[in-house]
Amino acid sequence: MEMEFLLFLQGLHNTVLDFFFSMVTHLGDGGIIWIAACVIMLCTKKYRKWGVLFALSLLCCFIIGNVALKNLIARPRPCWVNTDISLLIKNPKDYSFPSGHSMIGFAGALSVWYANKKWGIAALVLAAVIAFSRLYLFVHYPTDVFLGTLIGLFVTFLVHKAGGMMGRVKGWEETVSNENV
Repeated sequence: MEMEFLLFLQGLHNTVLDFFFSMVTHLGDGGIIWIAACVIMLCTKKYRKWGVLFALSLLCCFIIGNVALKNLIARPRPCWVNTDISLLIKNPKDYSFPSGHSMIGFAGALSVWYANKKWGIAALVLAAVIAFSRLYLFVHYPTDVFLGTLIGLFVTFLVHKAGGMMGRVKGWEETVSNENV
């Protein structure tokens, strides 16, 4: 059923969408857009504590998803299973489950949302478009993207919840908002 959906998406291809989704997906390569947003928050006194939680969320997602789950589950990508589809991007070398672009994207977007609701909505839309691009480009199954999204959101929720509890610990706020950090 998942492969049928991906093959349906292949029928939507045209030069405009191919270009758009090929470009959008690269924003999520290596989590670069989310790491950049995190660094900006870390360098801004007003958002530094949010940046610390953002960084922890990204790190936890990377360890859980890219280091542990991808290698433990070892799910082949759809482009490895059906090699008849020509890829518009470089063929990924790591396994399919969970989608790192989706997991890191939604972890980053939720972190931005916690810090600033207006920017967070834009970040969530960007994360969703990047996640969809992985389906359009035939490198992930829908369950890879869906569960990657859920993992990213859940891990980030837990990190920010723990961070809220840490905020009540004397000295933590001063440590992460110190201008010399």
